[in-house]
Amino acid sequence: MMRSFLRYWMPVIIWLGVIFFCSTDFMSAEHTSRIIEPFLRWLRPAISSEAIGQVQFFVRKAAHLIEYAILAMLLWRAIVRGANAERKMAILYVNLWLAATLVAACDEYHQAFVPSRGAAWGDVLIDSGGAIFGLLIAARRRKTDRT
Repeated sequence: MMRSFLRYWMPVIIWLGVIFFCSTDFMSAEHTSRIIEPFLRWLRPAISSEAIGQVQFFVRKAAHLIEYAILAMLLWRAIVRGANAERKMAILYVNLWLAATLVAACDEYHQAFVPSRGAAWGDVLIDSGGAIFGLLIAARRRKTDRT
């Protein structure tokens, strides 16, 4: 029982910690620009500040999408493989999507209290889309595992 928990649910808990960490000041736009801007200037010294801003915006939004795709896949793995849940898969996918979207909303609420961050419902939508993407990957993997 404990071994099953550690194998399937501990990655979910650790990933939730990663999400929480990413919502802190450490991963604010100001701090990530200290990484992205020098890298872009190294790749292309003549890059404009406007282009750097656009790339940074894209990278940060893509990170939202990927972060929640991973969360959804980990949740799916914990429920389907860890708990051997024999439920209607459509209901399971909707519930997992709702759970990931709830985490996203709570994450944005948390960011509202971080001075260098801000809450944005658009980010919840991106996160929710990332969860759908992750669940589509999980569904595809499930289908190929069965054949």
